[in-house]
Amino acid sequence: MEKEPKPVIYSTQFKQDLVDLHKYGIETFGKIQAEKYLNNIYRLVDGLGLAYDIYPECRHLITKARIYRWIILDSHLIIYRITKSDVLVLRILHSHRSITKIKDVRDI
Repeated sequence: MEKEPKPVIYSTQFKQDLVDLHKYGIETFGKIQAEKYLNNIYRLVDGLGLAYDIYPECRHLITKARIYRWIILDSHLIIYRITKSDVLVLRILHSHRSITKIKDVRDI
């Protein structure tokens, strides 16, 4: 049975994370590389509408319903929550962030 696609919604914090990441990418790697990385992020998160269940459960946010998932992209973690009606992209964090910062996404 084919599953219904879900709309993908970006949290305000995720949008700010992208702005910060893009700015850092330009300063560190240059505009072209920063744009490529940003496009890769958008490709992955926009595809979550159909593929939200293919990524593993976030091991720091374990629930019975397995609603918190993450995409590991290079040195970043894209954390999202699956609900009955949509997929909410919560944060993009550097993988060296503290576990407390990762756990704080529950409050978004």
